[in-house]
Amino acid sequence: MKKSKIIPIKPESKTIPLSGTISRKDSHWVDRRGRPLRDLRISVTDRCNFRCRYCMPKEKFEKDHSFLAHTELLTFEELERVAKIFIKNGVEKIRLTGGEPLLRKGIENLVAKLSSLKTWNGKNLDIAITTNGSALAKKAKALADAGLKRITVSLDSMDPDVFMKLNDVGFPLEKVLEGIKAAEEAGIPSIKINVVVKKSVNDDKLLDIVKYFKGTKVIVRFIEFMDVGATNGWRMDDVIPSKAIVEQINKVYPVEPLDPNYTGEVATRWRFKDDGGEIGFISSVSEPFCKECSRMRLSVDGKIYNCLFATTGFDIRQMLRGGATDEEIEEAIGRIWSAREDHYSEIRTSETVKERQKNKIEMSYIGG
Repeated sequence: MKKSKIIPIKPESKTIPLSGTISRKDSHWVDRRGRPLRDLRISVTDRCNFRCRYCMPKEKFEKDHSFLAHTELLTFEELERVAKIFIKNGVEKIRLTGGEPLLRKGIENLVAKLSSLKTWNGKNLDIAITTNGSALAKKAKALADAGLKRITVSLDSMDPDVFMKLNDVGFPLEKVLEGIKAAEEAGIPSIKINVVVKKSVNDDKLLDIVKYFKGTKVIVRFIEFMDVGATNGWRMDDVIPSKAIVEQINKVYPVEPLDPNYTGEVATRWRFKDDGGEIGFISSVSEPFCKECSRMRLSVDGKIYNCLFATTGFDIRQMLRGGATDEEIEEAIGRIWSAREDHYSEIRTSETVKERQKNKIEMSYIGG
């Protein structure tokens, strides 16, 4: 029987508020919970060459899945324009995500454009990329030359068979490790590894990842399996709290906590007692960090989301392509952030999870 083509339901958009107070503290927009906007995450593509179970499971994103047309994506010029507006109003860090951002042709050109920008207080803009590492060996030098200072590679297992099972396309582990090495050799200063931990899937060999990167400048961060999107089959039973992972690691490699680098840092920081190397944990399920969340997200087709667990966004692409001035776009975004009250992880219950999973935006669309 011929399979029917899956046509994705495009996320609905809220109407951009035409009125409302814009709140500020110093040069930052501030939301209703007093949280300043400091970080912008930009999804540059909804495509990915992996089919990881927690993000783009193969049965939901088949070969004939209809991704966004190129004309629907924000151009690099449009992204640069929007970035300048955000930076003017307090954004200090921009992370490029996807899908898989290194699949976006010429991504190093966007990095170069953004790297040349200065923040509201005259500092260099902090640019980062999150990648699955599959194309990193080819792209690392170009990205470094473009000014990239930070990169995060998703790597959920050091077991070659488990790794291929998790990415579900048979991509070999050694190719990702080659990419990480290439990033080091290219001189990218900050390299981090993100490990999404799911019970009975990859939790039994986490120490292998710690052992491999311990003693290097690469920082490993373990992430609790989160209820992002509606296709990853999330259940609370699959979550292993970060506290349990810390205890597992501490038995073999004693660790102690470190102070955060800055207010609103997502990961809690720990250090190995023997060599001072760092390790991190992201615990949005067991220890929500909503009260200090300073992030806004821009989807690949120009919708703004105030939360990773959002159900709807605000479409600013129509303003970008409809003749709106920078001042008009700035005012619209300022009203959106100032009206923000999102704190999903703090109010998460089994019932809210069920309700949200009906409509939540997929991580491959909004970025991680």
